[in-house]
Amino acid sequence: MKALGAGTAVMAATTGAGAGQERINVGVITDAEGAHVDLYFAALAETQEVHSVVLADPSGKVVSGARKRLGEKLTATYDSFEAMLDREKPVMALVSLEARLAPPAVEAALNAGCHVLAEKPACVRIEDFARLTALAERKQRHLVLALANRLNPEVQEARRLIQEGKIGKIYGLEMHLIADQTRLTRPAYHESWFARKERAGGGHLIWLGIHWIDLAMFLTGSRITGVSGFRAIVGGQPLDVEDSAALAFQFDNGTLGTLTSGYYLDKGYHSHIKIWGSRGWLQIEKHGGTPLTWYSQDEPKAQVHRVENIEGPSGYSPWVRACVRAAAGVDPPPLTARESLRALETVFAGYRAAETGQRQTLK
Repeated sequence: MKALGAGTAVMAATTGAGAGQERINVGVITDAEGAHVDLYFAALAETQEVHSVVLADPSGKVVSGARKRLGEKLTATYDSFEAMLDREKPVMALVSLEARLAPPAVEAALNAGCHVLAEKPACVRIEDFARLTALAERKQRHLVLALANRLNPEVQEARRLIQEGKIGKIYGLEMHLIADQTRLTRPAYHESWFARKERAGGGHLIWLGIHWIDLAMFLTGSRITGVSGFRAIVGGQPLDVEDSAALAFQFDNGTLGTLTSGYYLDKGYHSHIKIWGSRGWLQIEKHGGTPLTWYSQDEPKAQVHRVENIEGPSGYSPWVRACVRAAAGVDPPPLTARESLRALETVFAGYRAAETGQRQTLK
């Protein structure tokens, strides 16, 4: 067949959307500026529940990589997402675009009846994502941000311990997620959408810090309701987004917490999540430390447990598979539209707090 304006595509049977339908057609909406595209293609290739993939890439620069990664799973390519959605009617759309460009694509996919997995932040204004969340709920479609750390084995185990009451009532938490300053020194980065507020919505906090904000709520089972904080450009690079942010949170269960979010290193990552409760504590160090350490005073012989090896996949592949299975009606989504919205609301509240010097309240 001929994909509209996109050249010849391979004809293949597609699988429709039905409750409990385990193999589905996925539409990818991206371009040359899309983030983590190779990882998404690899994940779709590995996911058995993906029957076929169709691609909308107006830049034309992603197609060859998609073919290499997906092989025969890639059944059609288009140069517009409108044409792809209209002709292919995928069950799920995976949207990876610069933040400024994402809302129209997400909206079109939802209106076409797709469940949506969107690379974060998927907006530069919280009002846009709030509108998309409301649309997803009206359409009874999943809208999931790519906050894949939720499925990491150390996170899953820490959440299980908290839910079982091992550390008691949550009192407080502290977090940091630190990446490299080196990337910010490159001229190519200065020209990218990540370095411009009008295209990205913000800097480190909205791109990386949001992961730990989501984990704070996921692990504690409570929502952030108050935010204070600061942001700055500490590295001296020609950016108009922050490379450093520090936030303080209040949760709806009374817990208080903090986050340091910044580009400080020469390479790699430093990360840390520590949670204290009335009966113990736990600590997650994904990068360079012990993945999970915990202590409960309720044990007969209370001791510090250091979990060096936790089996289980992490990264984009399990996240994409979880979203595909949810779209197929097999499992619930790993993240709801409202949870996605709350993570973004917290980020934008942090930005308002930094700009105004006033604590922000979230309803």
